[in-house]
Amino acid sequence: MAIAVGEKVPAFTLPANNGESVSLKDYEGKNIILYFYPKDMTPGCTTQACDFRDYSEELEKHDAVILGVSPDPVARHEKFIEKYNLPFLLLSDEEHQVSELFDVWKLKKNFGKEYMGIVRSTFVIDKEGKLAKEWRKVKVADHVKEVFDYIAAELS
Repeated sequence: MAIAVGEKVPAFTLPANNGESVSLKDYEGKNIILYFYPKDMTPGCTTQACDFRDYSEELEKHDAVILGVSPDPVARHEKFIEKYNLPFLLLSDEEHQVSELFDVWKLKKNFGKEYMGIVRSTFVIDKEGKLAKEWRKVKVADHVKEVFDYIAAELS
């Protein structure tokens, strides 16, 4: 069962592209944008990551940090960050434990094939560690602006 808006987000730790393990508690007192995406280096995921990159300085002004999560291994995240100059951490959820916690690991269909994967979704965790807002089945166009507008209006 997914975490509901208003609930405290359970603690979790995942490996990050910087070689460290990252936990939610590392960001106490910050607004956390936790976005789940299917795969590094794919068109939609690249657009989304670059949109977050382009808004990162403005989001920082609102005490927000960006953390991307996909099932890709850390080495692939490193290449993705390097290629697109991403200024935030990407977390590796190869066992999809955190993806399941947020109920974004789902059966998907593509060109008649069924497989398990991440459904693109974004979650905002407030400074108290509670889930403040969620966007599920995200369409990439204008999504990051919507996240920014929410944080600027509701959590600043």
